[in-house]
Amino acid sequence: MKHDGKILHLLLLIGYSLLISFISPSDSSLEYDYYRESCPQAQQVIRSTLRRIYDQNSTIAPAILRLVFHDCFVQGCDASVLLDRTVFMGSEKDTLPNQSLRGFDHIDIIKSELENVCPGVVSCADLLVVAARESVVLAGGPFYPVHTGRKDSDHSFPEISYELPSPLDDLPTTIARFASRGFTVKETVTLLGAHSTGMIHCKFFERRLYKFGGTDQPDPSLDPEFAELLRSICNSTQTQSQSESSSASPSASPSPSTTSTKSDEERSMKMDYEGRGSGFGILYYRGLLQGKGILFVDQQLTAGEETASWVRQYASDVSMFHKDFAQVMMKLSSTQVLTGLSGEVRTNCREVSSSLW
Repeated sequence: MKHDGKILHLLLLIGYSLLISFISPSDSSLEYDYYRESCPQAQQVIRSTLRRIYDQNSTIAPAILRLVFHDCFVQGCDASVLLDRTVFMGSEKDTLPNQSLRGFDHIDIIKSELENVCPGVVSCADLLVVAARESVVLAGGPFYPVHTGRKDSDHSFPEISYELPSPLDDLPTTIARFASRGFTVKETVTLLGAHSTGMIHCKFFERRLYKFGGTDQPDPSLDPEFAELLRSICNSTQTQSQSESSSASPSASPSPSTTSTKSDEERSMKMDYEGRGSGFGILYYRGLLQGKGILFVDQQLTAGEETASWVRQYASDVSMFHKDFAQVMMKLSSTQVLTGLSGEVRTNCREVSSSLW
């Protein structure tokens, strides 16, 4: 069995390497191992620093994966999502679709490590796509090659952030949003498999639990028992009975129940609620088939014939999903990039380097 596992791993690595020949980056200036001379240790610095952070806080993996999607989907993979607001320019961070993004401080840490080794060489855009790849691996997903050589944008695009997919989108809207960025129906189903990991706050799915669609009932596509579990998590208060002393005698009366308000973390549901790293992708799609999609946009994948077909295939074949997910992440990471003389290399990912701003 161990030998079979090694052979499968080797075949997957060969397959991912072959993907390079089938997917050309959107600009010929992107290269595999772009920093081989200017900063050969770049990817290792990103990998080791992210791993160190992850060992202390595993939520960094889904946070960075979400960051790269919100960056690449807006105006291409140019690290514009990392820019802070200035008196001259708004920030994508401040828009409603991006207000729950996290991980900016961890990107700062990785960038600082890169600047210590190779000052002014590695772009924030490249940092983000490589860190996203490493985050996928840490979350139990596939390794895939990443082309590098991106430059950073010197602008932010807050107005375009409203074109990001919403957790409340129905299937036709979701397909249309992804199609506007060049993704097929199959690739849309594949990319949403990134929801295999992370935490989702109740505010993003709570309306599915009560009076859905103007009725007095929850979303009918939601499994009733699962809906009840979500309601128990999203209830804003919790009741606890606390003992006065852990060594109280058997005859001692229990203390009165106390009511407290749940924290934001307590009012959140783990996307990988069956356990971290337990089948990246496959449990997500199996959950959809059982009516256990947490977000409406996810459960809607079972509402269309073509999308439901891909959900069923991914639910039964994790190797197929990992291969397709690797391929679509490579495509996403090469979307509308800046290269060559376009853009810049920021030394601080939160600020443009040009004195104009």
